[in-house]
Amino acid sequence: MTPTEAAGATTTEAPSGGVHGYHKQKDEHLKRLRRIEGQIRGLQRLVDEDVYCIDILTQVSASTKALQSFALQLLEEHLRHCVADAAVKGGDGIDEKVEEATKAIARLLRT
Repeated sequence: MTPTEAAGATTTEAPSGGVHGYHKQKDEHLKRLRRIEGQIRGLQRLVDEDVYCIDILTQVSASTKALQSFALQLLEEHLRHCVADAAVKGGDGIDEKVEEATKAIARLLRT
């Protein structure tokens, strides 16, 4: 099982089989994710160095906020690109894309 499958994510194609909505910001997104990865490694280091619990929790909060911010940006791009594309095309595609976005929002709210 891949990490994506373990997280309950599915792989779907971009509208029209083209690029995903985040494609234009892909480099910025990767840079941001690398910074978040660094924060997580920092958490490991804090635990390894027996840092005070509250200090570690403060860093956990910062990492969580960074991931939430990234998720919201990705969601916005999905709405602007994939949902908007489905709306232009008409038919049942818009319902499917709205349902996907709604489920993604529900998952974000559970975390």
